[in-house]
Amino acid sequence: MARGIYKRGRIYWIRYAGLDGKIIYESSGSDKFKDAEALLIQRKQAIKEGKQPEPLKKIANHTFNELVDEYIKWAERQRSFRSKQGFIKQLTEAFGNIPLRRFNTMLVEQYQTEKLNKGNKPATINRHIATLKHMLKKAVDWDMVEEDTLKRVRKVKQLPENNRRLRYLSAEECQRLISHCQGITKAIVITALNTGMRKGEILGLTWNQVDLKHGFILLDITKNGERREIPINETLRDTLQGLTRRVDIPYVFYDPVTGKPYKDIKRSFQTALKKAGIKDFHFHDLRHTFASHLVMAGVDITTVKELLGHKTLTMTLRYSHLAPSHKVKAVNILDNTINEGSTIQKLYNLEKKELAINA
Repeated sequence: MARGIYKRGRIYWIRYAGLDGKIIYESSGSDKFKDAEALLIQRKQAIKEGKQPEPLKKIANHTFNELVDEYIKWAERQRSFRSKQGFIKQLTEAFGNIPLRRFNTMLVEQYQTEKLNKGNKPATINRHIATLKHMLKKAVDWDMVEEDTLKRVRKVKQLPENNRRLRYLSAEECQRLISHCQGITKAIVITALNTGMRKGEILGLTWNQVDLKHGFILLDITKNGERREIPINETLRDTLQGLTRRVDIPYVFYDPVTGKPYKDIKRSFQTALKKAGIKDFHFHDLRHTFASHLVMAGVDITTVKELLGHKTLTMTLRYSHLAPSHKVKAVNILDNTINEGSTIQKLYNLEKKELAINA
């Protein structure tokens, strides 16, 4: 055994003199001699450089449930908390009493497989894993688990996602859906079709974000964390002006019984879809419908990007195939430019010829 390295049970420990000459005893946290040796060399080097080493902190054996309690307290002030709540709940059901140190690549990949077998989409599972990784990152920051655990979980790769689905309604289907919506659901659907706002943005909309006088909706906090202005057209203006507004309730769309915003309108929306005879359609597809009709009407893709609040053009370009006319316009512009040049040249040549004859 090298000087300054000894064993306690299976774990190697090291001892060295600190800057003040006092002997420091520290666990390497490993059952491998080389790890202890490397740590001892690191500590002695720090002493030579005049730095007092900070021994590894002793971390208790926390469970996933304990992490959830702390994480929720922290996440409540984050703008993404509402979307994460469902993910955290399902993760808790799967990992609740498991110690954080037991998390590894295999455990998390097994979770992915189970979710796939239950019919969950890869995109949804990826959101779960992203949430889990962030929770464990905070656990490391809060000294609830060692960084090795996070490294093992980070090795889990995302599942390939199929983002090609682009379902949108025709103009006739839009009117049919609206006609079968009842009450507040009708106003919410009209808002979605005329603004392209996300469901969470609509349900959380407050009157101080709506400027009917100047005709725009201002979203200060969006999914991308950026400010976004959405113009209000006449249809939406009439809809918003027709809503009952209460002084004691800041929300545009609220439950009259509780005075709180609706968490979801899934049941009433599905009923309207069924009555309208529209299948394979989700609320988020109203956003696709908004964007698709803008592009088909000839609105440039950059403007559509700004209205949707996409951070880059990549997501917006999925709608570009709906506007083949922009290629025709581009060629026509070139054609007109060339033809105009040819016409000018012809007029110049004709004028020159006439001058020669008159001379």
